[in-house]
Amino acid sequence: MRPTVLTIAGSDSSGGAGIQADLAAIAANGGYGATVLTAITAQNTTAVHRADPLAPDLIRAQMDAVFEDLEVAAVKTGMLADARVIGAVASGLRRWKPSCYVCDPVMVAKSGAPLLDPAAVESLRRELLPLATLVTPNTREAEALSGIPVGTTEAAEEAARRILGFGPGAVLVKGGHLGGARATDVLVHRAGVRRFDAARLDARHTHGTGCAYSAAIATHLARGLGLEEAVALAKEFITEAIRHGLAVGRGVGPAHPFFFLDGPEAAARWLALLAREGARRE
Repeated sequence: MRPTVLTIAGSDSSGGAGIQADLAAIAANGGYGATVLTAITAQNTTAVHRADPLAPDLIRAQMDAVFEDLEVAAVKTGMLADARVIGAVASGLRRWKPSCYVCDPVMVAKSGAPLLDPAAVESLRRELLPLATLVTPNTREAEALSGIPVGTTEAAEEAARRILGFGPGAVLVKGGHLGGARATDVLVHRAGVRRFDAARLDARHTHGTGCAYSAAIATHLARGLGLEEAVALAKEFITEAIRHGLAVGRGVGPAHPFFFLDGPEAAARWLALLAREGARRE
């Protein structure tokens, strides 16, 4: 049976990020996606033209409707827009107490448009980080949350340790914005540190990668994998999704969450990864 994963995030009208990317990644990784919309954006592959948060009471009503009926195995949050939205989501999480919560602290769109009011960063630290099983900032978000510059994997580890001090169970600093031939993500939790390494791809179409990556992690946690296993498999997934990025629109197109449907070679590679994961669990 597919576990239900609830994504709480904004809508991307071009379909490449936000709720739309989350649902695709959840399905591609073996989950069933439910949604709570926090904001509606008017955007495409070149720019975010408008972003309007939804009313906090409507956000709470959506959360109540989902949790009252569905057996939610994991929650993932993305774009939360402002402190009022953060407060609504935090109150819902405290009420329903999901067993697994992945917080992707979305702050800026791929195009550079702000997706979180800078004044709300402290609300994010105070209200959501202590509830999170895992926080998944990119380097810029890690800088905002930790207060230190992040330009190396060593700095990413230090930033993760500082963010861990705000109360989450673990922090994964994504290394996509770091230089070098390898894309290295740094996971810090109370049991230790692990780095997840992959070749840096010369890829243009990377819209929505952070959304899809965190949604994939949440899905594998919902399927019963341990934290490091879930991150490792999600890292493999997002690497392939970037490798097969879609040339949609005139700007930066999205990563391709259903890359394995494009042909037998891609399908065989993904099935082999899933088979390895299944063998480790037996």
